[in-house]
Amino acid sequence: MFDELGDRLRDILTYYPSSADTITAELCSVLGLNPQTVAMGNGSTELITWIDHLLVRESLAVPVPTFGRWTDQPMETGKRVDMFPLPESSGFALDPASFVDFIRARGSRTAVICNPNNPDGGLLPRHGVLALLDQLQDLDLVVVDESFLEFADAEADSSVVADAVLRPNTVVLRSLGKNFGLHGVRFGYLVANPGLAGRVRAALPKWNLNSFAETVVFMLKEYRMEYAHSLRLVQRDRQEMIWQLSRLPGLTVYPSQGNFVYVRLPEGADGALLRNRMLEEHGVLVRECGNKIGSSSSFLRLVVRPKADVQRLVAGLERTLYAAAAIPGTPAIPATPGVPGMQGVPGMQGMQGTSGAALPPGQHLVPAVPAPGPMPMPVHVPARSAPGHAPAHAPAHALPYASGTAAVDRLVQGA
Repeated sequence: MFDELGDRLRDILTYYPSSADTITAELCSVLGLNPQTVAMGNGSTELITWIDHLLVRESLAVPVPTFGRWTDQPMETGKRVDMFPLPESSGFALDPASFVDFIRARGSRTAVICNPNNPDGGLLPRHGVLALLDQLQDLDLVVVDESFLEFADAEADSSVVADAVLRPNTVVLRSLGKNFGLHGVRFGYLVANPGLAGRVRAALPKWNLNSFAETVVFMLKEYRMEYAHSLRLVQRDRQEMIWQLSRLPGLTVYPSQGNFVYVRLPEGADGALLRNRMLEEHGVLVRECGNKIGSSSSFLRLVVRPKADVQRLVAGLERTLYAAAAIPGTPAIPATPGVPGMQGVPGMQGMQGTSGAALPPGQHLVPAVPAPGPMPMPVHVPARSAPGHAPAHAPAHALPYASGTAAVDRLVQGA
């Protein structure tokens, strides 16, 4: 597909895309959907924005932790967001009956679930989703975000797309970019009854779908077999990755049906500092979840990767987490008490900053197993520099690293 896109690059960049109706009709011919029930957007985030503006009234209920736009977007437009905490004790599984009770108690007018959920990958079976829709048919709107459902293999078909078009208040959201691993080609779609889908379609800007998205949509029929094969590989790699991670002492690995795995770090380890050291020392970028509502810096979301990449991840975690500390049994990545969500990293919140902290005085790291070469040293990530200027200093032991993504490179360089 990349070769074909490269050959057609000049035309893709030179000419306007077709109308959204033309692109949507082609997608529907591949998926077997009625174009009147579909609206395509410039990524699922654009559709979330329009759903909020057009269909959500004063309040929205959503389990947390979950995809941040489902909490942030309605709050940005002054809606009340009723957050239902998913219990860690049950692996962050959603209990539909408890969620319905919560909605009734709060008087929420819209409900959203992500299935599988992001970041934990929990999946509610299809019959459970349908039962939830039945109990919430009096609400203004119920959204089922199935952005990661293509990666699930727990049952033959967990989607409620076919049911959404028959219900007066149900919208199903899907993401093509996530499914294909083409996140830079912004395209997603929603499915609903013709009235709801038509309201969103009418509000979308002209040419909201770019020529790259159109080209990929028109290539889909040629690559159905390869796509199905790639999904099977992800499902296989997910099981292998879960098994490998589960062998690490003190690491809690939660069941997942997405193309990612959610883990809790060993007691006392700080995810933000771990993230910085994994990137700097091992060239591995992990998603620390301290800026997710309902989560903390004790959790990471790890993307499913092939076996060789997982081995590199596990090796980095072993050296970073389990190197012997001054006090036996103390994690190598300490948490700083009293700073919720930003332990051990002054000025750090989620991915918003790049300042770091060295290990506490008197704490020294040694290799987890005897190995040749110098002893690993405590890491200090450079403080954030002024825009356009290189950091004042960098660790002498840091290895050059180029990710191919400018934003990540700036993170590594402290810019």
